[in-house]
Amino acid sequence: MQRVEERAYAKINIGLDVLRRRPDGYHEVKMIMQTVDICDDLVLERTSGPGIQLKTDNVQLPTNRDNLICRAAELLMEEKKIAEGVKITLTKRIPIAAGMAGGSSDAAATMRGLNALFDMGYSEKDLQRLGVKLGADIPYCIVGGTMLSEGIGEILTPLPAPPKAHLVVAKPDINVSTAFVYGNLHVERLKDHPDIDGMAKALSQGDLQGVCERMGNVLETVTVKEYPVIDQIKNLMREMGAANALMSGSGPTVFGIFTDSKQAQAAAAAMEEHALAGQIFVTGFYAV
Repeated sequence: MQRVEERAYAKINIGLDVLRRRPDGYHEVKMIMQTVDICDDLVLERTSGPGIQLKTDNVQLPTNRDNLICRAAELLMEEKKIAEGVKITLTKRIPIAAGMAGGSSDAAATMRGLNALFDMGYSEKDLQRLGVKLGADIPYCIVGGTMLSEGIGEILTPLPAPPKAHLVVAKPDINVSTAFVYGNLHVERLKDHPDIDGMAKALSQGDLQGVCERMGNVLETVTVKEYPVIDQIKNLMREMGAANALMSGSGPTVFGIFTDSKQAQAAAAAMEEHALAGQIFVTGFYAV
């Protein structure tokens, strides 16, 4: 095989709780992750000379080891002692530094693609075991779908997909550092925690309203204080008919869940009119 194409899908957190900070500095989480229909495209091609070449259409992204794609490729190729090289071409659509696991998803797609391109023989579990060395979201991004995520994000339990709905995803023109958000989160002071178990039960019953009622993200306690525009977007989405709206991950992206497509389109238009976000998508849950 000389060429492989992979899609890297974005994720949102429909519920995100942080339970404690561990002695090793990681945070123990309990969250429900969901793939959405926004994706990057990757093309992986063998090259005769050694090394990893990364090209992308987005000038904001590094094309060296500062990019998780390169580190993921390096990890697998060193593990399997691959003497050939690889050229990776990335078409970027997932917002950057947005709380949607764009970098992790690209790394996961790279790992899947290399596994096929060089016939490495890794199982999904193998790729997840290797991926967690690079980032806590990568094990989830290897498989995607609807998952309860625990530990530092690597303990995954599949859940039923939510009922079909319309999503408005809005990323304001700010970038948020995940390290900053977690570094300024005071777990011991959190008074409210989202009902993740109740949300999992609502998913098992196909109860979209029950899911929406339980949406919550404790990281908003940090990010919204720094960037009030996140609350403005959430409030506008609700005013425009969203069953609920929430910040994804460490932010700043906000998503709203709508049961009516016209309301979703109107909400996206209102977001643009108010200039609250630079990147706006009308999309849906992606069924893996």
